[in-house]
Amino acid sequence: MKCRICNNENLLKFLSLGSTPLANSFLSERELANEEKTFPLELCFCPKCKLVQLTEVVPPGMMFKNYVYVSSTTDTFKAHFTKMAEDISKEFELNENSLAVDIGSNDGLLLKGFQKMGLRTIGVEPAANIARLAEKNGVETLNDFFNEAAVREIIRRKGQADIITATNVFAHVGDISAFAGNVRSLLKTGGIFAIEVQYFVDTLEKMTFDNVYHEHVSYFTMASLANFFKTQGMEIFKAQRVDSHGGSLRVFVMNSGGGHKVDDSVSSVMEYEKRMGIGDFETYVKFAHKVNKVKLDLLKYIQDVKGRGKTIAGYGAPAKGNTLLNFCGIGKEYMDYIVEDSALKQGLYAPGTHIPVVSPRILDEKKPDYILILAWNFADEILKKTRRYADAGVKFIIPLPELKII
Repeated sequence: MKCRICNNENLLKFLSLGSTPLANSFLSERELANEEKTFPLELCFCPKCKLVQLTEVVPPGMMFKNYVYVSSTTDTFKAHFTKMAEDISKEFELNENSLAVDIGSNDGLLLKGFQKMGLRTIGVEPAANIARLAEKNGVETLNDFFNEAAVREIIRRKGQADIITATNVFAHVGDISAFAGNVRSLLKTGGIFAIEVQYFVDTLEKMTFDNVYHEHVSYFTMASLANFFKTQGMEIFKAQRVDSHGGSLRVFVMNSGGGHKVDDSVSSVMEYEKRMGIGDFETYVKFAHKVNKVKLDLLKYIQDVKGRGKTIAGYGAPAKGNTLLNFCGIGKEYMDYIVEDSALKQGLYAPGTHIPVVSPRILDEKKPDYILILAWNFADEILKKTRRYADAGVKFIIPLPELKII
């Protein structure tokens, strides 16, 4: 295994979450009888360029050709992406002549925001079922991975891009050098590449280790991103920390000589990371010890609840929830069902644990004593939605960033 930024072979492993199934590979009832494939879920650190990455990469075709994650499921994300499109359009003075391309565009939520601002748009989405959904939503979408052929097709249809976005996508890419090369080809002179990645500094600070799953092959800091883009003839000129996914980093990148002034936010984030010790392997070792303590504490609490004869349900079936459940060993013996707002997941079973995923309507018929909020980054939204159950005595467990009972 080599570092995907600098090819260093001396990578230092610091965390193992066991061998787990793919976090978004929900099962039908018929598939429960089949043997489920599992893969090691482990993190290693490159002392040279500071990248954190998985020790083993699963072929993308296994994860993204048919997909059950939809961006528009939550009001939180609708607001987040609408504001992102608005802010970028205003700051960089984009207009009806500008082209926005979103890589891994899902159901077209971000591009709908750019459309509202008057921009021309096209998305690139490898999951055929989700690309069809985007087209239905009025967002022109190329059903493909972001490769050379996709770039040629976009330029043929629309010309070069003023803004290319990749939100929660860059971490999924195995060959990031080829990816960056395709971005360079697609960008106009002076064009902007905006990426949003789950920020590994937030993962370290807030213990959000459930953001680790096989789709995320890389875990970025500002230091590792800056090191990477330097090797690609590109430069980060602005950075923002944002709240999504428990803490993300949004960076704005240009081709070298792209003409944008480098903002003070870049050096500010780099200085913060130095103080955090993100270049020191010991920082990651300490994090791994804390992760294992969180596992023990949560499992002990769940066992205590069950030991008192109480019932437990889950709320939200995100990929991160499956990392948490499989790592902590919380299966059907502890949890009766998981309620989920997305119809794409209802009627399926969670990978590894095989807990049934059902509509929230079941809470009226089969009210639990406790609800473990697996989509904890949407806890405020979920607590508002389920207020009547809390009023009826149901207790809510928020597992991360720290165990909290409401």
